[in-house]
Amino acid sequence: MYPRLVARARAAIGLGFGAATIELPGTGARSGSGPIEQGRAALQQTIKAGARPTEEIIDSFILPLADQAVPEWRAVVDALFELPEFGGPVGYSGGVIAIGTRLAIVEPRVTAAGLFAGSYIPRTILEEARQVTIPLHVLLQWDDEGNDRQRALELFDAFGSKEKTLQANLGGHTGVPQFAGDDAARFFARHLQTADRRLRSPSSTAAEGHQTPR
Repeated sequence: MYPRLVARARAAIGLGFGAATIELPGTGARSGSGPIEQGRAALQQTIKAGARPTEEIIDSFILPLADQAVPEWRAVVDALFELPEFGGPVGYSGGVIAIGTRLAIVEPRVTAAGLFAGSYIPRTILEEARQVTIPLHVLLQWDDEGNDRQRALELFDAFGSKEKTLQANLGGHTGVPQFAGDDAARFFARHLQTADRRLRSPSSTAAEGHQTPR
């Protein structure tokens, strides 16, 4: 994923935003907790066997992952805001979509989110999605073998945002077309730059700058 993330970071910087990312628990050089690793193994075994993951298997992996990753993302935003070159507003982009959904609920500094529907979604997250009210740009790869397309559509319908866009393209998980990335960039430019102008108004005391976690 490194080349793709670097490209996305450079695109964000080209728009005048800062960009940051972190490894998910259990990926890259990071070790995951027992529940996360056990849930991941159960999910992978089910998929390899050609079976459809049950709700219990999906929950056993995705929910502990979100429980750990969301506070980590909030800590990242805290750390970045301590630097003089960073401030608000904040945008979040990426998957696992359950992580982005929950972060959009609990982190008030996130004012817009671009979510990638490329992972399994617990029923619990469908219920939580009704609390999401920020502008959303959701990307769905129609032929993604690691994604429950119908559940992703249900999640989009459940989001409580008054402004939400679903962009669906043919192709698998890594086949996102370049123009789809360009559309997501325009989404962030539109919403974060508008929010930044509000922050820069004479009545505002918020710190200046941009920060877009990736």
